[in-house]
Amino acid sequence: MKRCLLLLSCLLLTACANVPTRSEVPTELFSDSSFTPPAQPVQAGQIFALSPEMKAYIDTELSRQIRSKGLKQGLLEALYRKNQLKLEYDSEHTRNATEAFEARSGNCLSLVIMTGAIANHLGMQVTYQSVYTDDIWTRANDIYFASGHVNLTLGHRLTEPGVHGGMTAGLTTWTIDFLPPEELRGQRSREVSESTVAAMYMNNRAAESLAEGDLDTAYAWARAAVSHQPGYLSAYNTLGVIYLRHGLASQAEKVFAHVLQRDPTSTMAMSNLARVLEVQGRTEESAALTRALTRLDPEPPYYFFDLGRAAMRRGDYADAKAWFQKEVKRAPYNHEFHFWLAQAQAQLGDMRAARSQLDLALSTSTTRRNQQLYAAKLDRLKQLGVQ
Repeated sequence: MKRCLLLLSCLLLTACANVPTRSEVPTELFSDSSFTPPAQPVQAGQIFALSPEMKAYIDTELSRQIRSKGLKQGLLEALYRKNQLKLEYDSEHTRNATEAFEARSGNCLSLVIMTGAIANHLGMQVTYQSVYTDDIWTRANDIYFASGHVNLTLGHRLTEPGVHGGMTAGLTTWTIDFLPPEELRGQRSREVSESTVAAMYMNNRAAESLAEGDLDTAYAWARAAVSHQPGYLSAYNTLGVIYLRHGLASQAEKVFAHVLQRDPTSTMAMSNLARVLEVQGRTEESAALTRALTRLDPEPPYYFFDLGRAAMRRGDYADAKAWFQKEVKRAPYNHEFHFWLAQAQAQLGDMRAARSQLDLALSTSTTRRNQQLYAAKLDRLKQLGVQ
């Protein structure tokens, strides 16, 4: 099967594939004259900013709860209990602290930013962690996205006795995470700076704008991410994809070469560079890079899924089921794979198994839109008497 060379990967949500290093801003990689400044300027300074409503909530209701139940319990109840902030996980858009507070929802990065902003206002110690998890891949049209994960650890207020900056030994700390514990059991993490978290946010906004076709806004956010954290390679990958979508292949090549110079094993940069070379008519170079990439990653994301879709198109539902099951096995938290496995099982007449996979599609979906879609299909099965 031909590798999908339209693998234009942006590492979404946490972008935890690389450790930022100190470096100068590579202004030679920017192409400001090729883009129009977006109608709404990029406001990186607003990422952790608190609105007056947030400050009022923290200083009155939340502070009263903390005095009554203690710092840890008071804050945890505010974050997790439905009768408090009523936070809901929603991966559709990345929000800054104020937006997540107003919406009472967001992806893991949005909720971590909001929680960090609240903790900072309370004078607490805050550290952020990028969690080593298997990336969850999704795609929109011919753009592939990989989602990582981030959480945060909180400590006592900096004004408390015995606290002299940093996570002081002997003091109680606790980690706040917005994913179910079973998804994180046994996972390792590494500390990242608040500056890196801000760059993750900017990269997400760039990727989301790219998916929407708004290349001017996407460029503005990607440029801001690179400028803010020059060692954060995921932002360069996003920037290169934006150039390629904008028809700036030579500029995209420079960016992907920059990534590979610093991380020669980056399969995302290799995939994207192979595509750039193909677009430029440099077929032999593209083919050589593709062969090297295939050796490193012979079964890329969606490989089994695409084989399953092909089997569905030719009416071979048993074969489709087998391929979808392989994709589900290696990516159990991708709702799309469960949904298509449900369709194959339904075509084979196994409605109970189809119902089970739809349940899994619903439980692994991270957007309200998809949750409503799967809930409606489940209701239809219930009406047909499938239990």
